[in-house]
Amino acid sequence: MFNRRLVLTGFGATSVAALAPAALMAAPIKPDDASALLVIDVQNCFLPGGSLAVKDGEQVVPIINRIAKGFANVVMTQDWHTAGHVSFASTHSGKKPFETVDLSYGNQVLWPDHCVQGTDSASLSKDLAIPHAGLVIRKGFNKNVDSYSAFTEADGKTTTGLAAYLKARKVKKVFLAGLATDFCVAWSALDARKAGFETWVIEDACRGIDTQGSLAKAWADMTKAGVKRIKSEDIAA
Repeated sequence: MFNRRLVLTGFGATSVAALAPAALMAAPIKPDDASALLVIDVQNCFLPGGSLAVKDGEQVVPIINRIAKGFANVVMTQDWHTAGHVSFASTHSGKKPFETVDLSYGNQVLWPDHCVQGTDSASLSKDLAIPHAGLVIRKGFNKNVDSYSAFTEADGKTTTGLAAYLKARKVKKVFLAGLATDFCVAWSALDARKAGFETWVIEDACRGIDTQGSLAKAWADMTKAGVKRIKSEDIAA
């Protein structure tokens, strides 16, 4: 005989289960006045045709332009190296790009010459459209120390002043996009956490270099530090 109560109970459970994924979906993140977008190194040298081009790097530009409209606070960074910078393979006799050397501040990946001060290579992409960006941080201009992070040079102690700038504006949450995920974006995200900011990396608004497993390691390090990994669609328009 039909057990109406059992049928209704089963229907109710099925309905709840069917609705659960939608009900549990996280609400889009709405940037507020305590939020800042950090646009990391979207420069010609890291784009197609550049001396250190990141694969598909140009694809981040329209995504960044779109999401930047939702942020009142936007900071952009530029690699700004001297000629003969210590991070260039050409500075070290017999060394090739992507080899490493031990320097006074630690292990240094050696790069092709890139983002030399005042050159077109160092210019921000002409396709970036973020007229309301309030600050451009130039980093890596110390000839003897590299600087991946937007916050601190590779010696771990010389700061760019970015943390103080953001805190003066009462920013508590930072969102990162740009190039490259496994170097300048990751180091910036880790330093943002050290400075006490809630930190998100917008995965599809970044691209990585991925040399010798660097991309997987960067994500593991960021996750361990409490950096949150999101997509641009997770940010409310």
